[in-house]
Amino acid sequence: MWDNALHYFYEAASLGSMRLASDKIGVAVSSISRQIAQLETEMGIALIERGRRSIRLTDAGRLAFEYHRNQMSDREALMNQLQELREVKTGRIDLAVGEGFLGAAFTAIIDGFQRRNPGIAVTVTSGTTTDLVRMVLEDEAHIGMILHTTNEPKIRTRATVSQPLMVLCAPRHPAAAMPSLTLADLAGFELCLPPKGFRIRTILNDAEKRAQTYLEPRLVTTSLQMMRDAAKAGRAVTVLPRISALTEIEEGSLVARPLLEAELEESTISLIHRLGRQLDGAPARLLGILEAKLKTWTKADQAVEAA
Repeated sequence: MWDNALHYFYEAASLGSMRLASDKIGVAVSSISRQIAQLETEMGIALIERGRRSIRLTDAGRLAFEYHRNQMSDREALMNQLQELREVKTGRIDLAVGEGFLGAAFTAIIDGFQRRNPGIAVTVTSGTTTDLVRMVLEDEAHIGMILHTTNEPKIRTRATVSQPLMVLCAPRHPAAAMPSLTLADLAGFELCLPPKGFRIRTILNDAEKRAQTYLEPRLVTTSLQMMRDAAKAGRAVTVLPRISALTEIEEGSLVARPLLEAELEESTISLIHRLGRQLDGAPARLLGILEAKLKTWTKADQAVEAA
């Protein structure tokens, strides 16, 4: 009874209404309402605010919600551990990854992992940093890979590596002939940049204010792929962490040049998961591989810069 009532309560709270929970679970709204009421009676405290069309949790409701989510996470961890003991090579991993990291280098990691673990299904979802953090918080993703860091207290950062912003352009673009560039140099070229609100643009905007030099991008896009493509075509110059264009740099379709600006904030790459969520089995193995690879990429970048 307790588990069933908690499940109904959790689904209603997650979806925001008993009607949506009814559609998902396949039981009547009245049954969900009755189960929640019985759960409140047993706990001796209200879990949801009454008189509202949508679900709004009380403080006690938030505690019960977190308890059940942790319980589901612990159950998943137990099943993964038992699966490892039985040596059953099946399971799933959900990844939330920034679009800028998606490319041949990242695909090679996933491909190699699945070749060694052919029964493991991997789902990769991209989005903004805000979306990716939310997915990790709500257990829609085991692991997140984001640009910069997050101050969210319920997120554990497993690894963080520095990734300075670089100027990316086609090999025959005039910027490629320059050993490094300043904001003043960038202002003289056609630019393709993300919109205001993106972390990269925020870092640049802060540097622009200090230098009193303002960039006017010709093309603004939320797609890092379009930023890379515009630079490869020679139409524009863009600014990204080097890791966001590893494939293009290695194949020679893009070159990376340091962006020299006093007190330019250094961007970082972070691997994250929800605090309190045990990652065992396949998710833990892939997390370890991503962490090691991330450090390898960073060391390679440092060697290139030193040269």
